Amino acid sequence: MFAVIGGSGMAQLSCLEISHRQIIRTPYGEPSGPFTFGKVNNHEIVFLARHGHGHTIPPHLINYRANIWALKTLKPKHVIAVAAVGGIHDDLVPGSLIIPDQIIDYTHSRDFTFFDSRDEPVTHIDFTRPYSPETRALILKAANRAGEAVIDGGVYAATQGPRLETAAEINRLAHDGADMVGMTGMPEAALAREQALNYAALAVVANHAAGRGTNTDVISLKEIFTILDETMAHVRNILEHLVNCYGD
Repeated sequence: MFAVIGGSGMAQLSCLEISHRQIIRTPYGEPSGPFTFGKVNNHEIVFLARHGHGHTIPPHLINYRANIWALKTLKPKHVIAVAAVGGIHDDLVPGSLIIPDQIIDYTHSRDFTFFDSRDEPVTHIDFTRPYSPETRALILKAANRAGEAVIDGGVYAATQGPRLETAAEINRLAHDGADMVGMTGMPEAALAREQALNYAALAVVANHAAGRGTNTDVISLKEIFTILDETMAHVRNILEHLVNCYGD
């Protein structure tokens, strides 16, 4: 089974032949919503809308621990997290697809670990390479077979949200080495690593980041969702080919 976490612009997976939906209870509260089970090209898939039904949960209020804990119980072979980002690097224009390989965490006040009990030994995880190399390679292979252009590698800056960033903040992120900016990359990636899940992200550039490209003065939210609607067809194409790549 593969798992797909859908972000902004992907509240459902239209290529999924749905068999059933299931609510999963966790020790960490309620996940973002019911898990949708089905098949893509005769391969089992489970889908979760990160922001909930109707895109009602803002980035800082997502129950990341419940989402990842519930996914772990399903024992997926790979978890592909689809996320909308703003492009900081000049090459990351709206509509681009990127498979990030690094992340910088600027979030705060989120439940960011499963290892927060004083009754257990302190546990550290290696996070040198925050995304699974195997899962990243699988997405790259699927994109190649699907004929979709993707950028291999990039640094994802995870900010708190829900507001977008100032132009000065984007300049700071660029100075820090970030290529793109989003609001949901952390603690999701770290929690997936704590649960030993094969997790990687497929990022969709929805807009130039603040102060970049055509967004020197203002960012149009209407244009963001227009780009997401257009680009998600390419994401679905990759996902349809991805299930056939596993085991090749």
